[in-house]
Amino acid sequence: MAPRRMAIIGCGAIASRIVDAVASGLLSYRVTGLLDLKPERCRRLAERLPEPPRIAGSLEELLSTRPEIVVEAASPEAVGEYGERVLRAGASLVVLSVSALLDEQLLSRLARAAGETGSRIYVPTGAVAGLDAVRAHRLAGIERLVLRTVKPPEALGLSREQLNGGRRLLYRGPAREAARRYPLNLNVAAALALAAGREPTVEVYADPNATRNIHVVLVESPAGRLEIRVENVPSPENPRTSLLAALSVVELLRRLSQRDPLEVGS
Repeated sequence: MAPRRMAIIGCGAIASRIVDAVASGLLSYRVTGLLDLKPERCRRLAERLPEPPRIAGSLEELLSTRPEIVVEAASPEAVGEYGERVLRAGASLVVLSVSALLDEQLLSRLARAAGETGSRIYVPTGAVAGLDAVRAHRLAGIERLVLRTVKPPEALGLSREQLNGGRRLLYRGPAREAARRYPLNLNVAAALALAAGREPTVEVYADPNATRNIHVVLVESPAGRLEIRVENVPSPENPRTSLLAALSVVELLRRLSQRDPLEVGS
C-alpha cells in the first residue's frame, strides 16, 4: 500500500515529532509539503525526511502538493485562516489548536466545507484521556463538568518569583474565556467541550512545585461520577505543551493510515 500524502502547517515541536515518526517508519506517510511563517524551521524538518517535501510559501502552494491530510500544528489563528480552504480542496484536516473550534461560527463553516467535499476533521485526544467515557456520560445528560489544570509557572508565562512560593489560582470560569486567555495551553478544555457537548468550568493553577502538566476532569451525570487525572511530562521542545499531546497526534495519524484489527476507545 502506498504511503498516504500529508502536509503540515506549523513546523514546531509537534511537527518535529510527526516528521521523526515518518522518518523512522512508524508512520506510513509521505510528507509532501511544509508551511511555516519561519521557512528555516521547515528546512530543518525537511532535512530529516527521506523524500524532501516542498517548502511552501503559501497555502495554495502547499495544497498544490496534493495532500490527502493536512495537519494544523500552528495556532488557533491558522485554523481560522486555512482550515476551510484545506477542506474545500478535498483534504482532511487534523486540528491541533482545538481551542479554535470553540468558535461556533468557525466550527460550522468547517463542518459545512467538510460535508460538501467528503473530507473529514480530526481532533486528537491531546493531553487528556477518557473522552470516550465523557461522550458516554453525555448520552445520560451531563450535570456537572469541571476541568482543573495545574502547570509549572513557566508553562503559563510566569516566573517562580511571581508566585511567592505557593500555588495560585489564575482563572476560574467558562472554557471559551479560558481558551482566549491561554490559547496555547488549554486545548484540553476545547477537546473536553467538544466531547461533552457543553463547556466545562475551567480552573487554571500555576504551581512552582509542579514538575508535570496536570489535568483533572470531573464529570457527573445520571450514569454516575467520573474523575480523570492525567499527569503529563512537558514536551522537551516546548514546556507549554505536554509530550502526550504530541504522541496523541502521532497515534491518530497511525490509526488513520492503518486500521488495527482491534480498536479500543475510538
